[in-house]
Amino acid sequence: MLKKLLIVAGVLGVAAVVFRKVRSANEERALWHEATTAPDLR
Repeated sequence: MLKKLLIVAGVLGVAAVVFRKVRSANEERALWHEATTAPDLR
């Protein structure tokens, strides 16, 4: 039982790290897009 609990906790930990990295990469890409896009001066 304890072994299964540790495996589940490990999988959830890895999933959380992957989720944070993906979210961080998306935010970084959005910032670069905003910084490098010409402003709309209409």
